[in-house]
Amino acid sequence: MPRAAVLIPARWASTRFPGKPLHPIAGKPLVQHVWERAREAHGISTVIIATDDTRIAEVAVGFGAEVALTSPQCVSGTDRCAEVAARLEGVSHVINVQGDEPLIDPALISRLARTLAEEPAIEMITAAVPFGPEEDPTHPHAVKVVLDRASNALYFSRSLLPFPRAGGAFPFLRHLGIYGYSVEFLLQFVQWPAGVLETAESLEQLRALEHGATIRVLLTQHASVGVDTPADAITAEALLREL
Repeated sequence: MPRAAVLIPARWASTRFPGKPLHPIAGKPLVQHVWERAREAHGISTVIIATDDTRIAEVAVGFGAEVALTSPQCVSGTDRCAEVAARLEGVSHVINVQGDEPLIDPALISRLARTLAEEPAIEMITAAVPFGPEEDPTHPHAVKVVLDRASNALYFSRSLLPFPRAGGAFPFLRHLGIYGYSVEFLLQFVQWPAGVLETAESLEQLRALEHGATIRVLLTQHASVGVDTPADAITAEALLREL
């Protein structure tokens, strides 16, 4: 039977928010909130925090997490996940949950794991949510995705996608930064060089599309709040206190 592990890459040296994984939010380090919510997901064999920083590792071990130390040479969270995945035994799939998503929906993690288990041909999977009425789909930090009729990604972009030439409302989809992969595919993915699309948009998932891979996209109504800045941490804390 397929077995999925959740890997949570966490690094200290964030450009805009150094030490972000250990920033206290509602009385706990940010990464602990992510770990706790991932542990609520079903169909997961283990949840591991992947980091190259001993400060993060010591705190994570202190609150009970399993930790995998990775090379400081890892360029991205995906590379960090691949390094850990290569060492795991008996795990067929990996779900990459970003370490700055304290409100990640455990049910979404469960859906990704279940879909990977039920459809073994899927190599890579992610998620998207419809833009809310208060959100601006033209903002470049909000990554858009368009799908084919089988719910596979056609393209991801920081630009408005698609362009509504005729005007009027369009149900734009915002990509969520959660990914699932077969271990075999993940290890292949990190060996591929970045292509022109990935370089132009600074979107790693375009590497898969450039190499002809299929990315399944699950739709959700749960828009998680990522923490990129100290101001985001204040917003996330307010939402956590409402739960």
